Amino acid sequence: MRMQDVVLRFDADAVLKGVTMDLDVQGCTVIMGPNGAGKSLLLKLMHGLMAPTSGQIMWGAKAPSDVMSRQALVLQKPVLLRRSVAANIDFVLKARGKDIGLRDGLLEHVGLLHKATQPARLLSGGEAQRLSLARALATEPEVLFLDEPTASLDPASVLAIERIVSDARSRGVRIVWVTHDIGQARRMADDVVFLQAGQVAEHSAAAAFFSEPRSQAARDYLDGRIVF
Repeated sequence: MRMQDVVLRFDADAVLKGVTMDLDVQGCTVIMGPNGAGKSLLLKLMHGLMAPTSGQIMWGAKAPSDVMSRQALVLQKPVLLRRSVAANIDFVLKARGKDIGLRDGLLEHVGLLHKATQPARLLSGGEAQRLSLARALATEPEVLFLDEPTASLDPASVLAIERIVSDARSRGVRIVWVTHDIGQARRMADDVVFLQAGQVAEHSAAAAFFSEPRSQAARDYLDGRIVF
């Protein structure tokens, strides 16, 4: 994916300002930065849920809106159907014309097969997020966008979700993950995009970012001198 001089304005205010960057076709990119930096907006632009005011975003030779069907998005707050756990997966599989027989394998993969007949609304927060991940993976995405999916979860649920995402990455799914959790970013990132005030202050390999951040903003963030 390539972004070139991307600007996003709301009325007269620019919330993303001339963002230019390239993402490789594999791995996990973590997007970090303080509140209000534009992380979630950047994710939505990449996924084609919003269009930039100016500039260009391309996935290969295609615009984001042309590749949305090959991508999936998991949000911080799970949005589930008021049906059973199994029916949530069935809905996605049917909508994509896929074999319903895949459902049990997906639920087993995320540790929810034993709750297949239970109403999704009765799941815990971590279970609901794992079901959201299973629904996303049911589409067999080439790119999986994650917008702070573990922000309010307990440590065991966080690690369970990281294991599921790591497995997807190992199978070739491209991951783009927004998080405030520095420990999580250290565990998961292959590269880090650091946003500050709507601009890319730094984009580098994860090892370099965490050991020797080039920008003062990133150094302040990692040292806790910028509020998340």
